[in-house]
Amino acid sequence: MNRNLYILLLAQFLSAFADNAILFTVIAMIMETVTAAAWYIPALQASFLVAFVLLAPWVGPFADARPKASVLVSANVVKAIGAGLLLMNLEPLFAYAVIGVGAAMYSPAKYGILPELVAHNKLVKANGWIEGSTIVAILAGSLIGAQVADYSVQSGMFLVLMLYGVSAICALFITRMPAQLPVKAAALPHFIGVTSTLFSNTQARFSLFGTSLFWATAAVLRLMLVVWAPLVLLTTTTAQIAELTLYIAIGIAIGALLAPRLIPLEHLRRTGIAAILLGLCILLLSFTESVWPARLALLAIGIVGGLFVVPMNAVLQAVGHRTVGSGGAVAVQNFTENLSMLAATGIYTIAAAQGVTPVASIVGLGIAVLAISLLGSRRLPADEHTTTPG
Repeated sequence: MNRNLYILLLAQFLSAFADNAILFTVIAMIMETVTAAAWYIPALQASFLVAFVLLAPWVGPFADARPKASVLVSANVVKAIGAGLLLMNLEPLFAYAVIGVGAAMYSPAKYGILPELVAHNKLVKANGWIEGSTIVAILAGSLIGAQVADYSVQSGMFLVLMLYGVSAICALFITRMPAQLPVKAAALPHFIGVTSTLFSNTQARFSLFGTSLFWATAAVLRLMLVVWAPLVLLTTTTAQIAELTLYIAIGIAIGALLAPRLIPLEHLRRTGIAAILLGLCILLLSFTESVWPARLALLAIGIVGGLFVVPMNAVLQAVGHRTVGSGGAVAVQNFTENLSMLAATGIYTIAAAQGVTPVASIVGLGIAVLAISLLGSRRLPADEHTTTPG
C-alpha cells in the first residue's frame, strides 16, 4: 500500500458508489414517469452495457496513450455529464448510455494503473483491495441511493453529481505516470491485434475466459433469483430479494481479501479449484428451500467467486502490462465480459420463455459452470510458468 493506491481506492469507491446510486435513482425516476417500466428498466441496463462492447476498440488505446490518472478524471467528468442530462430531464436511455460511456472509459484506467503503482508481487493484493472497496461501494451506493431517491429523485441526482466530482478531484492527486504505449494504428485494427495477442497467450486467454464466465454467471444468477426466491423461499417483496444478492456481494468481498493469501500469481492453478467450487455451490443453492441455507449458499458462491476472479484480473493486468498495454488488456476484458453477460442473459431469457423452471435453471447453470471449469482447469499452464510471457 502506498499514497497513490490509497487515493485510487478513495476515487474508485466514490465513483462506484455513484454508479450504483444513479441506477436506483434512475429507476425511481422511471417508475414515476414511464408507464412501460417493465420493459424500460431492462432496456436501461442494456443501454449502459452496450458502451462497453461498442467502445472496446477505443477505450483501451485511449487509456494507454495518456496518463491513466488523467483518464480517471475525464471518465468521471463524462459520467457527471450523463447525470446532468438526467437532471435536465432528457431521455433516460440516452443519458444513462452517456454514463455507460464514462464507465467504459474508467475501467481500463482503473485496472491498468495498478501495475504502474505497485510491484508485481503486490498486484493480487492491490486487486483484492480494489475489488473489496468496489463491493462495499456497490452495497452502500445501492442502499443509500435507493433511500435518497425514495425521498427525492432530484436530491439523488445532486448526490451523484457531487460524488463524481469529488472522485475526479481525488484522481487529480494521483502521481502522473508517462503514457505506457501510445497507439499510432487505427483503433479497430489495433483492438483486433491486441485481442489476437492476448488470446495467443495461455495465461491471458484463460483469464479472459475465466472472468467472462464469472460475470456471465453472476448476471444470470441475479435474474434467476428474482423468479426463484418468491417460488421457493416465498419472499414477498423486492427488498427481500435484494437482500439475498447482498450475501453474494459480501462473499465476493471476503473472497477478494482472501485471494492474495490463498491464490497468489505463483499458484494460478488454484483458481481451477475455486471455479469448480463455484459450480458446486450453485448446485447447492438449487437444493435449498429456506432463507438461511439460501443465504449461506449465496455467501459461499460469492467467496469462491471472489477467490476466482481476483487472480484472473491480476494475471491479465500483468500480461497486458508487459505486452499490449494494461489499458488495452482491460478493454478486451470488458468486451469479452459484457458480451458474455449479454449472451448468457439472452440464453436464459429464451429458456424461461420455453417454460424452464427457476430450479431447473439454477441446476443447469451450476452444471454448465462445473463442466466449463473442469475443462478449463485441465488447460491451465504449470505454476512455474505463470510469471513469464506465454
